[in-house]
Amino acid sequence: MTETNSIAASIEDHALEMVPASDRQGWLQLSWNTVGIVTTLIQLFVGALTAFVAGMPIALLGGFIVMVIGALLGWGVGHIAYKTGLSSTVMSRIHGFGKNGSMITAIIFGFMIIGFIALENVLLYKGLLFYFGVADSLQMQILIYGLLTLSWILLTAFGFGLVTKVSSWLVVLFLAVLVYIMWGVVGSSSYSVSDVASFTSQLPVEVLTAMQAATWGDKLAFCVNILIGSAGALALIDGDLGRYARRSKDVAIAAFLGNAFMDIGMLFIGGAVMYAGMSELVTYYVSTGMTQEAAQKMALESPDSVAAAFIVFGGVLGAILMLLAQAKAQVLNTYSASLSLTNLMDAALNWRPGRLMFVILANVIAILMLLGSILDWFNSFITILGILTTCISGIIIADYFIVHPRLNEAQININKTEAYNWSGILVCAAGFILAHYVLNSIIKIEFFTALIFSVIAYPPLRLMSLSKFK
Repeated sequence: MTETNSIAASIEDHALEMVPASDRQGWLQLSWNTVGIVTTLIQLFVGALTAFVAGMPIALLGGFIVMVIGALLGWGVGHIAYKTGLSSTVMSRIHGFGKNGSMITAIIFGFMIIGFIALENVLLYKGLLFYFGVADSLQMQILIYGLLTLSWILLTAFGFGLVTKVSSWLVVLFLAVLVYIMWGVVGSSSYSVSDVASFTSQLPVEVLTAMQAATWGDKLAFCVNILIGSAGALALIDGDLGRYARRSKDVAIAAFLGNAFMDIGMLFIGGAVMYAGMSELVTYYVSTGMTQEAAQKMALESPDSVAAAFIVFGGVLGAILMLLAQAKAQVLNTYSASLSLTNLMDAALNWRPGRLMFVILANVIAILMLLGSILDWFNSFITILGILTTCISGIIIADYFIVHPRLNEAQININKTEAYNWSGILVCAAGFILAHYVLNSIIKIEFFTALIFSVIAYPPLRLMSLSKFK
């Protein structure tokens, strides 16, 4: 009976309650997860894209800016999670949005993470088709997507402990294979390390102009806006993981390492490998019957091309790298998605069937997102989701560090039990509108507007709304 209770507790994983002190972990265990979720082929593609648009030096500068801000946001949200022991969306009930208002954070964050699950599944599927040289068919889709979905459910079902073990094994193997392939690609090319660290924009001026990335400042803004979407999501993931921290310092280290690997490590490696290996990749595509022009376009068209590139460069090792990269990210994505859905259904319907139900549901929704053009629609929302998750993080941090210390006991009780915190909801909406529609032509790095507005506007509005309880 005790063993059964232990398994049930492991599956539930304190989804709607505070993580007890006995289950807390150090920075190393947390970092396996923050590093594991960002070291993916999609992040390598993003790195290659930003480097090819802006040039490596400007892309790295943009990555450094996002790394610093992302790490601070992650530490802020993770510190609150460490103090409260709650996941990011449950935490937003108390700090910023109210119990029912937290549905907003759960929908935004859950949609973003489930979209990532769907994107990673597609990348794995197309990579496997490429590696085995088989054609796309309904039978292959059912087989491969079915096996992938079953794997993510089984590996995520038993909570934080199993997720951390899986992530730690796969991160080490992935980084070892990645460094080996990068070393081989750069070493076999005609470029030196300084060459791949300093190349300029690789796209024609007319293409850059169409992308609004023709000037130095526009290129920097392009890089930051592309990178911040993942950084905003990572800040909320730091909350999901930070509830397991023993100390605030553990969260800080894990948040910094996650952002450093994502915004510097993956960016540099993705840009360097694609730049040094571009001629080899184009030659491969030409050998399959493509024209030179079509081959060059294909080489940096989508994340699919990065999966193909590593298979071309690394053969069996490249295929292993692809599987390692996506597997650990999918387990971590599914974990955070299940927590968001658990909070959403509890807040909306007071429905608590258990976290395992939402592990399954997250993967089912991810499969449904493969239908029609839903994923294309999701891709167009990445920048918007980055702004929204930044607003949410800023409001949670402002509520905890600025508003709560100024409240008396009666106000804190109201804050904990209210259904909607309209101050947080309105500031989040206003911050997004200002950043994306009103000031976007003036301040092109949109999340700056969203974050600064959220942190400045929320505290006075919230304190005024609570003044009647004094």
